[in-house]
Amino acid sequence: MKKLYHGACYYPELWDEDTLQEDIRIMKETGINLVRIGEFWWSKIEPNPREYNLEYITNLLDLLAKNDIDVAMCTPTPTPPIWITDGHPERLHVDAKGQTMIHGSRQHICTNNESIRAESQKIIQVIAKAVGNHPAVVLWQLDNEFKCHVRECYCQQCKHLWHKWLEQKYQTIENLNQSWGTGVWSQRYQRFDQVPQPFETTPFLHNSSIITQYKCFHREKIAEFATEQATIIRKYSQAPITTNGGMGFGIDNELLFKDLDVVGFDTYAPQSMFYAFTMNCDIWRGIKKNRNFWLLETSASHTGALDRHANAHPNGYLVSEAVSLYALGGAAFTYWLWRQQAYGCEISHSAVISSWGKPGVGYQNVLAVEEARKEIEPFILKTQFSQGELAISYSDRARVFMETENHKKNDYRGLMTHFYQAILKTGIHRDLIPENMELSGYKMLMTPLMYHLSDAYLERAKAFVEAGGIWIVGPVTGGRTEEHTITKDGALGKKLEALAGVEALYTYPIENTGATGKAFGIEAPLKLWSTVFKLEGAEAVGFTSGGVTPDMPFITEHKVGKGKVVMVGSMPSEAAGDRLWKVLVEHYASEAGIKRKANVSEGTIVAFRHDEKSSYLVAVNMDGQGGSLDLEVGCLDVLTGEKVEAGLLTIVPYGYRILQLQS
Repeated sequence: MKKLYHGACYYPELWDEDTLQEDIRIMKETGINLVRIGEFWWSKIEPNPREYNLEYITNLLDLLAKNDIDVAMCTPTPTPPIWITDGHPERLHVDAKGQTMIHGSRQHICTNNESIRAESQKIIQVIAKAVGNHPAVVLWQLDNEFKCHVRECYCQQCKHLWHKWLEQKYQTIENLNQSWGTGVWSQRYQRFDQVPQPFETTPFLHNSSIITQYKCFHREKIAEFATEQATIIRKYSQAPITTNGGMGFGIDNELLFKDLDVVGFDTYAPQSMFYAFTMNCDIWRGIKKNRNFWLLETSASHTGALDRHANAHPNGYLVSEAVSLYALGGAAFTYWLWRQQAYGCEISHSAVISSWGKPGVGYQNVLAVEEARKEIEPFILKTQFSQGELAISYSDRARVFMETENHKKNDYRGLMTHFYQAILKTGIHRDLIPENMELSGYKMLMTPLMYHLSDAYLERAKAFVEAGGIWIVGPVTGGRTEEHTITKDGALGKKLEALAGVEALYTYPIENTGATGKAFGIEAPLKLWSTVFKLEGAEAVGFTSGGVTPDMPFITEHKVGKGKVVMVGSMPSEAAGDRLWKVLVEHYASEAGIKRKANVSEGTIVAFRHDEKSSYLVAVNMDGQGGSLDLEVGCLDVLTGEKVEAGLLTIVPYGYRILQLQS
């Protein structure tokens, strides 16, 4: 990485030549060194079939390069021109209620439709061939926010592909029937082409297997579409390829980015949920280990559309976001958008400058970000992010399972965010890693909210524990097969229970039964689908009280090899539950010998970095209340060169300190 990028999404196709020149002038004054362009301009580049306006792109790139502004070039596939869909309803997306989308927004087409794929291939090839080697292009972004506004498609083409996918996966219809348990309600199928798409038009709910598998099928197909685009671009360009993922989109990010070069993402976390911002950084960093990630969209002040708007960021917060991102491994901090749109459905969204060319409400904060970027850039470029010693599994496949089996509208992302917030308060340097990530270098692994544990995951976790790691499992982990059926060799599965030294005695919804759980001297209400245990070699750490299963172990630990498996059978809730989680994590982190930990006040985050000679700590206050860092040893302030004595170090609201740790 040669520079830290400070960028903005830009739509020059909406403005005249004079405005373009003015925008570039202001960008240079502001410090914007990256623009993302092209994701929505298909009708500008190909207004009619095979009528290309490529000179527009090359002239624009020449102008940006002349002004030292690099480009993230997008493929324009989320918004096909009207001539592609006019008279072709079969090319449009069909939702779960059977409604066919119409032209007028974005993502309204079915990306599995053969004609859509063919047209997409043509326009991508034309653009990549024309500008693939242009010196301004430093990154390619595929599409825009795959499956942000739509989820699974239910058109006839998807039906055909669904049947082919099932046949390839199960080989015979009897294998499918057995795996899904279609004897329930006489759902047994005779042929693959009889298996329906799970429309939301049945009198009651579909089989859990068909719902989950249809979601998995579509996540594989959107990853296939991304790989198809990347393959074309690589014929003409050596620039890295990404897309802008999101935690809430209908995609499997681990699968989506498998064949891409770097990870990109969007987030609009408000200041009141600053921990959701750092959680995004931790998640996207984990998908491509040891590679810098790119934030491709965030707001300079507030989000907005015709039907909503969010709160404006308080002054100072934007700097804390940017410094945190760069410290946590980010390569780019990019605003949506540069010039406020005067047209469309997002006209109330904040921008760096207004549609009439004056500073937007967040402009002074953008200038402050640029000053911070220039101040910390030498340090960030000469150091690397240090891997955490605590790994937390974050799985989009687990999210699919919970979407299907959500009980009382439980939301995987929301629950994981709350869980992450509790971990953040410990000051432990952590990584959020995808389901298939290897575990070398970690001392503690946490696996919450994962209904299905694959054999491969179990084997990695077992080897990790035997080598000395501590594995904390649960809550709501285990108990479902790959097909989203109940495990029949034990409530949580025979392999997991044997490894944990327990028998899962009962699994049931514990909330509203009056049950509480007590461990580490803290008692808290319990919630979510829960498990209590019979000890089969493990030791009890926490017991339930009250409810329908009183005095039963719900937290256990079991020595395995050089390490330990800790089972957490229920989710401690409310303020007492948060304290219990914090104490539990700190207890086992101490046992695991975790060293990358900072004694930091709530609302201030830390990131650890290193070079060949030294270790460093970056502390950033993000709640705007100011914070403190309790230093056990003296440090050197990297930015001022001053020595910092051991003891309590104050950090001003939204401020940051970069410290060289003394050995």
